This record gives sequence, structure tokens and C-alpha cells, in this order.
Amino acid sequence: IELEIKPGETLAIIGSTGSGKTTIINILNRFYEIQKGSIKIDDVNIKDYELLSLRRRIAMVLQDVFLFGGTVLENITLRDSNISREQVIEAAKMIGAHSFIEKLPGGYDYKVMERGATLSMGQRQLISFVRALVFDPDILILDEATSSIDPETESVIQFAIETLIKKRTSIIIAHRLSTIRHADNILVLSKGEVQEFGSHDDLIQIQDGHYKQHYEMQFLEVVETEQK
Repeated sequence: IELEIKPGETLAIIGSTGSGKTTIINILNRFYEIQKGSIKIDDVNIKDYELLSLRRRIAMVLQDVFLFGGTVLENITLRDSNISREQVIEAAKMIGAHSFIEKLPGGYDYKVMERGATLSMGQRQLISFVRALVFDPDILILDEATSSIDPETESVIQFAIETLIKKRTSIIIAHRLSTIRHADNILVLSKGEVQEFGSHDDLIQIQDGHYKQHYEMQFLEVVETEQK
């Protein structure tokens, strides 16, 4: 695989299970090292960055949000004393999470149970978005971050994603094409190889293309749901 993401651009990655989407994310974060080839950020090999410094500049929002036993505030700041309550509230307002957090008993001091058991999937996801924004990363990675969201929450999540990716380099892995159609480029993977690469408008023109088939299938599902 060879590709380039320019600063501030959004790259969407789609592909079936086992196509290599999550592997790209893992090697970008150096969860394990690659045997050959190179990954560069600003023309510097990521192996030359101090690991902690590299990961401080990358934020990930995963499908399965992990929340620990503690307050909402602590779950957002990860108990980093350099992040103030005011910064958290400002980020929550930008994301669209402030109103729901305020309604919780105790607001930002509401005690979250292990894994966020007392919160809905959408609420947990919004907290993870605020967490990502508050750390102000240069590179943002969203891995299937909207796959378990109900339609009512999806518009709030969609707004949160648009807020997060603004002015930062972003990589979005998603099945829902509503999340990715506005990306600068879309990478279609299959069994670890690039099948297609380009904008939504470019890929939709490819006759019998993987992306076009995927798009038309989802579009039909939406139409059928609306008719029901």
C-alpha cells in the first residue's frame, strides 16, 4: 500500500472484514512495528519519533468506547491535571455533548460505572469525542465510531465528527457512507491491497467499482427503510 494524506485532509478507509483497515491504524500508532517499508509524518520516519511524543499527537475514537469508574470529567481528561474544567466544558459545547452531560445527576461530576454501563452507546461515544477534542491532536483516527449509533443520535454524532476533523488530519474507518462521503479521499481495501482510491465523486463513476456497489447497496437500504 502506498498513499499520502496531506495536512488537514480527511482519508476514509472502507473494506470488508480482514481487508487491513485496523492494521493500518495499529502500525500508524506503532502498536507493532512493520518489517519493511516506511511510514512518515512530515517526512520523518515514525520510528524516529519518541513513542510517547508520537502518540500524544494522535487521538483515536474506537467503536467500543472504554470508560473507567470515575466522574465524566475524569473520563474526559484521563486525570490529566493540565486540562481544566473550563476547557472540558468548552470542548463539550463544541461537540454537542454539553446539554446531555449537564442533565446527568451531578453533571460533569456524575460517577460513571466501569465501561460506562449506566450511559447509552451514543452518550459514551460523545464523551470519547470530547476526550479527543480536549487533547487537541494533530492526527485524528475514527475506527467504526458510528457503527452502533441509533439514527436519532447519529445527527449529533455526525456534527461531532465534523467539528473534530475540522483543520486536522483525519483517518475515518466506517461502514456508513454518510460518515465518509465528504472525505477528501476514500481508500477501498481488499485483502490488504488497494482496490480504489479517490474522492466520492471519482469513485462513484467507476462502472462495477467496489465503492459504487457499496454505495448503491446502502442507498437502496435507506430507500427501503423509508418506504416501510
